[in-house]
Amino acid sequence: MVRGRNRKEQDKAIQPDERLFRIAEPTVERLVQYYRLLTQLHDEGRMVVSSQEIGDMLGLKASQVRKDLSYFGEIGKRGVGYHVERLYRHVSDILSPNRVWKIALVGVGRLGEALLGHKALRSEKFRIEALFDNDPEKTGKTIYGVPCYHVDSMPGILKEKDIEVIILTVPPTAAQQVVDKAVSSGKLKGVLNFATAAIAVPEDVLVYRVDISIELEKLLFYLKGTTSR
Repeated sequence: MVRGRNRKEQDKAIQPDERLFRIAEPTVERLVQYYRLLTQLHDEGRMVVSSQEIGDMLGLKASQVRKDLSYFGEIGKRGVGYHVERLYRHVSDILSPNRVWKIALVGVGRLGEALLGHKALRSEKFRIEALFDNDPEKTGKTIYGVPCYHVDSMPGILKEKDIEVIILTVPPTAAQQVVDKAVSSGKLKGVLNFATAAIAVPEDVLVYRVDISIELEKLLFYLKGTTSR
């Protein structure tokens, strides 16, 4: 993750009622895991769940689960656990944005199309409003119900549609040029970067980088330790 402001500047701006914005990234990741699990349990009609059960299903320590949930004001009853529906709604409220974010996906290649077809990009928290590519076979068409524009029109389209977040699935050689176009719209606030290249952005733009090869390398590194025993 790349943040626009340094830590001291952030701390000066944070007020007590903004505690949620100071949560460490690993905690946020676990919170998303809790939400996905609770959604499943809620849909299954499960009434209660213990911290031990949550931990076992997610590969976490029960003490970590209790610590995370107590930080957000949820304390389970000893010997009973957590009420699933209440906890589900509580975590959902924490994760829910204060508005529906409009998003554009840039680069409708194999990865871009795979993401568009994935259920993860269907949410009440955001909408994919536009696609961008430089392939004439794709521009001017509607793909998965979303209009595809030429990448050169990005600044105007982002501004017109009030799009503040882009998902970047372009070749690494094109990443910076594409981001520069998005920045020039004056609307950009966040980038989810699937390109393997690092990108430079203004201080007020937040970037999350998703690099599958790095995650695989991490997995293989830890597996090396288990196979050498």
